[in-house]
Amino acid sequence: MRQGDAWAVIRARGLSKIYREGKTELRALDGVDLEVRAGELTLLMGPSGSGKTTLLSILGCILRASAGKLEVLGEDVATLQESELPRIRREAIGFVFQGFNLFPTLTAEENVALSLDVRGIPRSKANKRAEELLREVGLLEKARSFPADLSGGQKQRVAIARALAGDPPILLADEPTAALDSTSGRTVIELLQRLAHVHGRAVVLVTHDPRVLSYGDRIIHLEDGRILREEKNSEGVMSEPASIEAAATPMGISREFSI
Repeated sequence: MRQGDAWAVIRARGLSKIYREGKTELRALDGVDLEVRAGELTLLMGPSGSGKTTLLSILGCILRASAGKLEVLGEDVATLQESELPRIRREAIGFVFQGFNLFPTLTAEENVALSLDVRGIPRSKANKRAEELLREVGLLEKARSFPADLSGGQKQRVAIARALAGDPPILLADEPTAALDSTSGRTVIELLQRLAHVHGRAVVLVTHDPRVLSYGDRIIHLEDGRILREEKNSEGVMSEPASIEAAATPMGISREFSI
């Protein structure tokens, strides 16, 4: 499962997804082959209805494929019972969404700590780790702020901190910059790129946003549920930090909090 120096943390072969309603059949994915590698930022692009979000959901073990094989960290997910999938999601995958999905009545710190609470981490350790993660995404000063008092870019960085709480080797993001202005969008994509390039995570990002193209190591173009082509950024551009304090702060997640 190695190609060069990159470890293939996800390997998909012949993935298909068919939705049926009565006699109507919609093929959302059609024989997709894909590898997702550690240390790379992979972009999934294509028009609406091309299968990007369906593919991301299958890679994240939220949806099951109708056919094909999927391995996550070497484990054959297709053979697992439905009851075993939450373990894969908990141990291997962090999710970031366009809509942030923060709890409005919880502070930034509490939103991040909640991900550790549900993993059985004692409250005092969860709160301490939440502060560390917020510092690492440049938002420690907003730890006591509620989502309503944060900008869109700040909310997204809180969501990224929360996604990192379980120290996942894989980070899946669905349109994380779509609702952000250019400055906030750049801050978020630079953070995601840094998580891949500096900290060795496999980051997969579904996007329509042309502003992020230069940040991707690989760009996978989908249409009608199929991969049309793959482009590679041979230069491996690493942008200079914008306003992320984390750029000067090690972002390795303490193994004490690995689940």
